[in-house]
Amino acid sequence: MKTADPTMARAINDRLALDLLLEHGPLTATQLRTLTGLSRPTVADLIERLRAGGLIERAGETGADRRGPNARLYGLVAGRAHVAGVDLRRDAVHVVAADIAGTETATLTRPLPPDPDLPAFIAAAVADSLAAAGSGPDAHTVVLGTPGLIHPRTGLATEAGVPGWRPDLGPALAGRLGARVIVENEVNLATIAEHRAGAATGRDDFALLWLDDGIGAGVVLDGRLRRGASGGAGEVGLLKFGDADFCALMEPPAVRGLAPDALAGRIVRGVFALVAVLDPGLVVLGGTLGRAGGDELAALVSARLDELSPATTEVRPAVVEGDPILRGAVLTALDAARDAVFG
Repeated sequence: MKTADPTMARAINDRLALDLLLEHGPLTATQLRTLTGLSRPTVADLIERLRAGGLIERAGETGADRRGPNARLYGLVAGRAHVAGVDLRRDAVHVVAADIAGTETATLTRPLPPDPDLPAFIAAAVADSLAAAGSGPDAHTVVLGTPGLIHPRTGLATEAGVPGWRPDLGPALAGRLGARVIVENEVNLATIAEHRAGAATGRDDFALLWLDDGIGAGVVLDGRLRRGASGGAGEVGLLKFGDADFCALMEPPAVRGLAPDALAGRIVRGVFALVAVLDPGLVVLGGTLGRAGGDELAALVSARLDELSPATTEVRPAVVEGDPILRGAVLTALDAARDAVFG
């Protein structure tokens, strides 16, 4: 087994300190020593190194309520980099900007015109959201959530029914913005949000059934989002039940006015397909319909599922507030930007 060389050891220690500042906020050198277990000289060196690199800065003092000199607090330079999450719908573009510390600094929504130059339209919305936040025109990383299949290797996307659509939307947008752009299926981003900050927190295996404008599922196994060989994992909306597919059965006009028990009887078809193939242990009902149904709908689906499947499976409603697609997009963008900036 090889040990880390001095350069690698410094990089590991620096990232550890930066992650602790992300988690706890500003800390003193003493607090960093306690949390990291590193020696006084090592912590002093990494503080100076991170300050010189423009990653941390003085953030005040602590200890005014006790005798002796106050201790300096060090915090992240939140404006070192900015990210944007984008939720592309068939009728609008929603954008959230955030600094590298994860603080959301601006939100923006613009309706889509009938036939837009889509990369230019999205790029302008991202630039305006950053300008509104006072962070300048440039984003380090942009994550775009969209309907359709996104190929994991090429990044090309299938037709999504969005005005002005083009399969090379990611590269075209990156060219406009001069930033790294990651395109991801919108249900996958909602799944990331529920995994990191919602109903599936702490679970290594689960599936999110998205019941909204479009039907699909996100799949997490062994703690990792699974996209499939061509980006098609979780496309349960294509399942056929008689002459209708699951997507048609769950469209708003088709479920409007259904009693809760009848609605659960339809939803359980998609849930059972996920459970029979994946045995995820937990299915989260997401999207507008899943969240609105809450615990009552989840309990009805769970009871129906128990009649169909021998695999023990919890059913829960999604709990991430606001737009979970945007939340997942920002989380994904922050992960990428921090890896690039923090090392």
